[in-house]
Amino acid sequence: MTLPRFYPILDTGLLAQAGIAPAEMARALAGAGAGIAQFRHKGPYTRDMLAIAEGTSAILQQAGVRCILNDRADIARIVHADGVHLGQRDLSPRDVRAIAGESVTVGLSTHNEEQLRAADSEPADYLAIGPIFATRSKSNPDPVVGIEQLARLRSLTAKPLVAIGGITRDNARDVIEAGADSVAVISDIIAPDLPERLAEWMELLGRLARPPAN
Repeated sequence: MTLPRFYPILDTGLLAQAGIAPAEMARALAGAGAGIAQFRHKGPYTRDMLAIAEGTSAILQQAGVRCILNDRADIARIVHADGVHLGQRDLSPRDVRAIAGESVTVGLSTHNEEQLRAADSEPADYLAIGPIFATRSKSNPDPVVGIEQLARLRSLTAKPLVAIGGITRDNARDVIEAGADSVAVISDIIAPDLPERLAEWMELLGRLARPPAN
């Protein structure tokens, strides 16, 4: 698969702190022309949260934005998300396909060389690696990978590679030039003027050429 350069993540915790509803962010992303977005919720799925996830997924999909849900294959199936993004402690990609179907998009997070090598043999459509830089979006983040390590690890997989962790408009170019196909952005998509901030991201990443194929 080919991933869009821009992979925004709608983190429900951070959005709540900023006073932004996931539906508002979803509409802004749809208006900006995003091609993919992840709905990320780390707490329990109450009835209210399930409704929020379903509504967000619907807004994105109606605008042609691929909706990925983190961790939970069962919830992804309930809200009709397009895919599931998995962590190292979640179900395997193979198990997720058994639950959600073969047609779903499956992503898998990695944090070091060993995990990336192992993930390359999994039936995942794309892999993520990070944190590339120090990040505040996780309470107990893995060790920083860094730009040099990212460039070295790029050759270990032919799957699309998403860089995540502390990526901003100031350092995204370095991440793409190090070999990432896409950048996952969490904190830096949050701003008082969402359309303006998202337009900045789309314009920035639209200028960057794709790295040569492996």
